[in-house]
Amino acid sequence: MENNQELELQIRGEGDEVLRSENNSNDTIRLQQLSKNKNYKKWFRVSLYIVFLLVGQSSATLLGRLYYDKGGNSKWMATLVQSAGFPILIPILFFFPRSSNSTSKREASILSLLLLYIFFGILLAGDNLMYSYGLLYLPVSTYSLLCATQLAFNAIFSFFLNSQKFTALIFNSLFLLTISASLLAVHSDSDNTTNVSKLKYIIGFLCTVGASAIYSLYLSLLELSFEKVIKRETFDVVLDMQIYSSFVASCACVVGLFASGESKTLREEYKGYEQGKVSYVMTLLWIAISWQISSVGLLGLIFEVSSLFSNVISTVALPAVPVLAVIFFHDKMDGVKVIALLLAIWGFLSYIYQHYLEEKKSKSRT
Repeated sequence: MENNQELELQIRGEGDEVLRSENNSNDTIRLQQLSKNKNYKKWFRVSLYIVFLLVGQSSATLLGRLYYDKGGNSKWMATLVQSAGFPILIPILFFFPRSSNSTSKREASILSLLLLYIFFGILLAGDNLMYSYGLLYLPVSTYSLLCATQLAFNAIFSFFLNSQKFTALIFNSLFLLTISASLLAVHSDSDNTTNVSKLKYIIGFLCTVGASAIYSLYLSLLELSFEKVIKRETFDVVLDMQIYSSFVASCACVVGLFASGESKTLREEYKGYEQGKVSYVMTLLWIAISWQISSVGLLGLIFEVSSLFSNVISTVALPAVPVLAVIFFHDKMDGVKVIALLLAIWGFLSYIYQHYLEEKKSKSRT
């Protein structure tokens, strides 16, 4: 009798173990499925942000060239619309709950945040103004290729400010992008499709390269401020930085518009626009919207991946814009420019591959 009871208890115990094992196995499968679903959702969001960034940036660049080609001439107006569309970002704040972190709130005081917003806003306004001069005096294809030097400057500033290491691939990227920009510099005589003087072409060239350098500095300082001052990089904090900095930049542009006297010529520019008054307003409106769509993509990538990754992805439009410029604005695409384009793409791919290796190494450590 006792043997039967012991046997029954043993059978029950084994049955319980089997059930527990099955339950654990089911839980593991569920966790794996949830993890996969989260990864799919994350990469769907990342893909969506990449599309926003590329479409917004390409559209804004081409529309900016259209504004100049059809009679627009105000550099400050072209600069203002790059940041003035920030109000369309405000509704996004309601879809994301504010993160609570009392420690970081004490460390990042209101005064510190205010100074950061003012500093980055003024830096952004100056950077956008230099881009406006570059787009005015250069063909779109040349302008876009020169913007690729942003990667080289990003590597340099990241080395000094964000502890980014130089590798053979990064050196290769720097070298190729420098050669690409140099080819465009010595090729200026046959590349002047905007009918400007050689002096203005040089100014546009230097302004575009300078703007690329300043924008890279902007991103590196932004990353540094999140790390050292704000001490967190949640989506709402990144979005706040974009909105308030854009507000400061817009105010600075309005001051520049009136101080330069360009505000007096806007009425004539509005009336004399080749495609009509409605087209003038719509062109400026869609430039502003396109830049903010690009900003949503940029902010999303910073939040989901990193600011370095968002900077790299922003140059993916490099091959597309020169081709679109040839189609829509009849820019010249001769042998020298094709070589410069190929070198820039090669440099870009070297940079991308280095980023891939770093991501793979970091994942293997975890």
